[in-house]
Amino acid sequence: MGIASIHSKMCNSFPDVWANADPLQKDTIESIQRALSGQRMEYTAPFSNYNRTGKAKGILVGGNLKTLESLAGSASDIDTDGKVLFVEDTGEYLYSIDRMFWNLKRTGKLSKLAGLVIGGIKVKQDDPSEYFGQTIYDIIADKVKGYSYPVCFDFPVGHQVDNFALKCGVIHELFVQSAGSNLKEI
Repeated sequence: MGIASIHSKMCNSFPDVWANADPLQKDTIESIQRALSGQRMEYTAPFSNYNRTGKAKGILVGGNLKTLESLAGSASDIDTDGKVLFVEDTGEYLYSIDRMFWNLKRTGKLSKLAGLVIGGIKVKQDDPSEYFGQTIYDIIADKVKGYSYPVCFDFPVGHQVDNFALKCGVIHELFVQSAGSNLKEI
């Protein structure tokens, strides 16, 4: 603990032939090199109707939502107090995402955040007979409605093409505005 790390693409998402990679894929892979070489990182996210505007400053922590849930209460559990938390996930049902956010809420991980960044969350389709009735945005908005920190949705991190390298354990500023969001290492 106490050691900065990088959350980024896995090598299996690299192209077999670099020349065939599209510009976005190249940029996300090159973001790993920029992070490792000590460059200050800065990313933007598009406007989302679900964003909650504001400014936050804190150490960036987070990662895969299921992993964070699984580590709760263990020696590897993360401290989110005063931090900017980011989450992403893939291949989960909406009811599982709801359960994982309940876990974050009930364990106090959402109560003292400086800010919250929601990356890509790819959802498995529910069986029509087991329709959950809420979207990702509804689930998260419900769990953070009692708090006043900024919330950014659709951030370019997660199991997707636009998965940029993030430096965990490093101080960042988060700006969530009506025009979009910005996450910047300071």
